Amino acid sequence: MAERRLDGKTVAILATDGFEEVELTQPREALEAAGATVRVVSLKPGEIQGLKHFDRGRKVPVDLVLEEAMSETFDALMLPGGAMNPDRLRTEPKVQAFVREFFRAGKPVAAICHAPWILIDAGVAEGRTLTSYRTIRRDLINAGAEVVDREVVVDEGLVTSRQPSDLPAFCAKMIEEFAKGRHEGQAHLFAEHEARPGGSAVNLM
Repeated sequence: MAERRLDGKTVAILATDGFEEVELTQPREALEAAGATVRVVSLKPGEIQGLKHFDRGRKVPVDLVLEEAMSETFDALMLPGGAMNPDRLRTEPKVQAFVREFFRAGKPVAAICHAPWILIDAGVAEGRTLTSYRTIRRDLINAGAEVVDREVVVDEGLVTSRQPSDLPAFCAKMIEEFAKGRHEGQAHLFAEHEARPGGSAVNLM
């Protein structure tokens, strides 16, 4: 039986159509095995369509529509990848605001593959050390992040990985960081960045 390190914690998985199936389902299974309550949050009710690379995968039921979700009811946030999913989410003002609230509160966040794209548009990538899928690394560097090529990177409660083959390491570190709870360093880095002129500026109109 898996050690239930996340008993009593509630985790949001934010995704929409086009998510890489295994990057949602495997972390969700790991989180639930560790005792967490997991809610899939999306832009629309019903189901969202997963992909297996470029082929249609399984659909996943949505537990909560984003406009009804409140970050304060969650202990942590997980962002799955797949190129289409984060590309659709990243420019949504409500997505940007939701993600930023986790960083502001110092709550742990995990993102894999293309999902760090969302961090750029939320204004929280600058000054952070992370990894991602190889094709978006230049975008992250241009946004002010330090990008390294490792299977999993942890920076003050921010957990990132590159691709599906990294999932075992990603899930292990995600659970470890989520179990720690609030990270003062995460909140401090966010506040420090936000205090600078133009820091974390996003369009919320």
